[in-house]
Amino acid sequence: MIHNLGIKETLKKNSMLLVLLATMVLFQVLITSGGRGSLFAPANISNLISQNAYVVILASGMLLCILTGGNIDLSVGSVVALVGALAGTLVVNLQWNIYLSILICLITGLAIGAWQGFWIAYIRIPPFIVTLAGMLLWRGVALLILNGLTISPFPEAYTRYFTSFVPKVSDPSTIFAITFTVGIIVSIIFGVWSFFDRYTKTKKGYQTEALVFTIIRVAMLSAAVLVVFGLLGMHKGIPVVLILLAVIVLGYSYFTSRTVPGRHLYAMGGNEKAAKLSGIDTNKVLFFAYANMGFLSAVAALVGVARFNSAAPTAGTNYEMDAIGSCFIGGASAYGGTGTVGGAIIGAIFMGVLNNGMSILGIDANWQRAVKGIVVLAAVVFDVLSKKRVKSS
Repeated sequence: MIHNLGIKETLKKNSMLLVLLATMVLFQVLITSGGRGSLFAPANISNLISQNAYVVILASGMLLCILTGGNIDLSVGSVVALVGALAGTLVVNLQWNIYLSILICLITGLAIGAWQGFWIAYIRIPPFIVTLAGMLLWRGVALLILNGLTISPFPEAYTRYFTSFVPKVSDPSTIFAITFTVGIIVSIIFGVWSFFDRYTKTKKGYQTEALVFTIIRVAMLSAAVLVVFGLLGMHKGIPVVLILLAVIVLGYSYFTSRTVPGRHLYAMGGNEKAAKLSGIDTNKVLFFAYANMGFLSAVAALVGVARFNSAAPTAGTNYEMDAIGSCFIGGASAYGGTGTVGGAIIGAIFMGVLNNGMSILGIDANWQRAVKGIVVLAAVVFDVLSKKRVKSS
C-alpha cells in the first residue's frame, strides 16, 4: 500500500526552501522601504551568483564529507589559496598555456585531497586534526609561492571561461529573448523530471508527497526559475559560471541519489560498522570523499581568481565556514548519513542572500558574522532536537 506524506511532513521536508523565500521577501521589503534599491535588481542577481559560486562548489563537496559521519574539512579555504597562487604563477608570471595550467591546478587539488584522505581513511587520524593541519600547511605553502604579494591581472583568455556571459550579443532584446527561452526550457525539464520521479517512486511503492504538493512545488520553483532568468536577461545574460554550477550540482545530485557509490556515503554515515559488515569498503568511501573535496576546492580556486582577477595571500579566508554552514543550514545532519546536494545548495543560496541583503542594508560586518553564527547554530540545534524527538517517540 502506498502512503502519501501529510501536510506536516511535506512542510518539514521543504522547510528550508520556505525559510529562504521568506528571507528574500523580508530583505526585499526592508531594502525597498529604506530606499536602498532592490534585492531583485538584475545586476544584483547576477552579482549574487558570481559572489557565491565558490560556496555552491565547496558545499557540494563538503556534503560528501559530512555524510560519511559528520566529518568536515577545515582546509578548503587554504587549498583555494594555494591553488589560486599556483594558477597565478603559471598563467600570469610564467605565461603557460591556460588549459595546461588549469589541468595542473586541478591535479594539485586532487593530490592534496588524496593526501589528506589517506591519513583520514587508512591511518584513521581524525578528520578534524588532519584538515586542521592542512589548513595551516597549505596556507603556508600559498604564502611561500606568492611571497606575500598579489598576482594580477589574469589574461582575458582565462577569465572569460568564468566571468563572461552568454549569449555573446550586444542587442538587449536578443539577450533577454534567448535567456528567458532558456529559463522556459529549464522549467519544463524540471517539471517533467519531477512528475516522472514521483511516478517512478509511486510505482515502486515508495512514500511520496501528495500530488497537489508536487504541483505547488513545481509551480513555485518554475516561477522562481523564470523570474531569475528574466532578471538575468535584463542584465547581460546567463553567467558562464552558472552553467558550471548547474553541471556540478546536477552531477553530484545524481551521484549521491542514483548511484551505488553515492548511496555508500549514506550507509557509512548511518552506521559504519553495519556498512562494513555488509561489504562496503568504508576506507575507500572516506578516501573518495576527501579526495573529491580537494578537487572541488581547486575548481573553486579557479573560479575565485577569475572573479577577483588576482591571486592573493588572503584568498579563501573562512571559505570552509561558509561551506560547512551551507550544508547544515540545508538539512545535513551533524551526525552524518542525512542530507542532499539540493539542500546544501539551498543553504548556500540562503547564506548568499543573508550576506547580500545585510550588505545592502549597510549592516556592520561584525554583526553579519554574528547573525551567520546564530543561524548555523540554530540549524544544528534543530537537527539534534529533531533526532532526539524521533528517538523518544
